[in-house]
Amino acid sequence: MPKVSVVIPCYNQGQYLDEAVDSVLNQTYRDFEIIIVNDGSTDAFTNQLLSAYHKEKTRVLSTVNGGLASARNAGIRESMGEFILPLDADDRIAPAYLEKAVKVLEENPGIGIVYCRGELFGARRGVIPAPDFSIRKMLLTNLVFASAFFRKEDWLGSGGYNANMVHGCEDWDFWLTLIEQGRSVYRIPEVLFYYRIKDTSMNTSMDREKRLDMHMQLVQNHRELYAANIMPLLRMYYGVTGSWPYKLAKRMKLLTFFQRMLKL
Repeated sequence: MPKVSVVIPCYNQGQYLDEAVDSVLNQTYRDFEIIIVNDGSTDAFTNQLLSAYHKEKTRVLSTVNGGLASARNAGIRESMGEFILPLDADDRIAPAYLEKAVKVLEENPGIGIVYCRGELFGARRGVIPAPDFSIRKMLLTNLVFASAFFRKEDWLGSGGYNANMVHGCEDWDFWLTLIEQGRSVYRIPEVLFYYRIKDTSMNTSMDREKRLDMHMQLVQNHRELYAANIMPLLRMYYGVTGSWPYKLAKRMKLLTFFQRMLKL
């Protein structure tokens, strides 16, 4: 059986798919499989491409459209690997990503999430901001992009990605679940992931109201983790905002937010 399963959800992304798949096929580490999940694509090109897709180490699974979380879960359910790497159909990885991540996971049984540094390409280029990982920072913003490695046994124990996240960020929610289970996080200090920016990219178009709804749902899903970190989060927020009146206002808003969510 393969050691690594790379799961690629694909919804109307046929024009980019070969780039993603080829970036996996070009890996220095060879013990892997690729599972493409056709998530109910509606465009003729993608469906025609996937109906006869026969690349090395690759198989195609077709599902009714259910979104990223559902598609990832479907692919992982059919996977045979010990380690899982989700990869969106329009992104790419560097040739050494699998090799370096597998080494970390095999040598460190307590580590449950392995990611790397990343770069943007497409409509916009640049380095993806990469602050050092901490749980407190992770509660405020997602520090780990979707294409990070994890153990299939942890996916089984967690119940998988939450398909009920109202505005996406199912990956952020999933990482918090693994952290709650006691797993450590490791970042490879190299650029090994490439995130495509399109004019219609989901993360750049989400408005403030939707982001608030998303954060509220994250707090509700991980109440104990947020409750244990309320005061450190307030101190962190206090330290990065501007003048003292602004700091105080922001601090009080954040406290009210957590009190409401956690019903303290």
